[in-house]
Amino acid sequence: MINVTKSYLPDFEEYTAYLKGVWERVHLTNDGPLLRELEAQMKEFLGVKHLKFCSNGTVVLQMALKALDITKEVITTPFSYVATTNALLWEGCTPVFADIRPDDFNIDADKIEPLITEHTQAILATHVYGNACQVEQIHAIAEKYRLKVIYDAAHTFGATYNGRSLLSYGDLSTCSFHATKVFHTVEGGCIVTNDDAMAQKLHFYRSFGHRNDDYYSIGINAKNSEFHAAMGLCVLPKVPELIAARRRVFDYYNNRLDFSRLTRPTLSPGMEYNYAYYPVVFDSEETLLRVVDALKAQEIVPRRYFYPSLNTLPFVPSYQACPVSEDIALRVLSLPLYPDLAESDVDRIAGIVNEAIAVSNVVY
Repeated sequence: MINVTKSYLPDFEEYTAYLKGVWERVHLTNDGPLLRELEAQMKEFLGVKHLKFCSNGTVVLQMALKALDITKEVITTPFSYVATTNALLWEGCTPVFADIRPDDFNIDADKIEPLITEHTQAILATHVYGNACQVEQIHAIAEKYRLKVIYDAAHTFGATYNGRSLLSYGDLSTCSFHATKVFHTVEGGCIVTNDDAMAQKLHFYRSFGHRNDDYYSIGINAKNSEFHAAMGLCVLPKVPELIAARRRVFDYYNNRLDFSRLTRPTLSPGMEYNYAYYPVVFDSEETLLRVVDALKAQEIVPRRYFYPSLNTLPFVPSYQACPVSEDIALRVLSLPLYPDLAESDVDRIAGIVNEAIAVSNVVY
């Protein structure tokens, strides 16, 4: 079976060498030495000032909202993983959906300003598939209206825009290190800031708000363990090699798929991409479903990523029309992409896709 993704696992002996030290120290969690080492290496790799390694990519979104005291309206994207909207609702915020751009599927900065009200406090945007949002325009809008900017950068590890890590933009930026990501720690995430005081606040938020018997603030348990940090220390040095391998698979698809009958999102100028996903857009949902059935018949599992458009979720307080997102969400499919996906398998996948879309375009 070929799944849409496959987690990279490092050499087993390399990982267990780190675990031997954990056994010797009997320091399993609570800001351990491997966690601190991983944070330091990630800061250097990404070129960011402060980074807090946490338990997952959703809790860091919640921490960001809490740390910036966001409790009212937040303008956000309808085209993202559900965690983006869930974090807002969980923290008692009101999501206000701005539609997306039809070329790169990121939030349309031109749609943000008309949605701003006296209750708007922040913009929460996702760098979709690891591709940069309109960060300059979003920053200008935020400055004009004194709004905070949070980037859900879950897909962006190793990706840069104008020579800077995408995690370096915004008031706060978050990332996911789930096992399916370009860089992973099995489960994990991080939150990034350039502000010293904010970094200290986030440090306490991550650990119940206290150090030993001294209590400084509210907090939750967003800590991560030495076992997860050990995985990160094994995977991090391999990231450039993994991105290069993903790019080869990406290029295989580009050379084999029939783009007269499907499209792909465009990359923002200035991007150095990490090849996190390979999404394609079909002419209709009917064609997409035909392709999915054809692939699954050959034990190939793609993913409707992202589907549905988040503004249509049944638990969102009120429906807000986002026609571009709603349309793209019905027609977009992520094809299998991981570093060791064989060229012969890409050939087979592309052949099945091409055949299915050719059938869908036959006029009877």
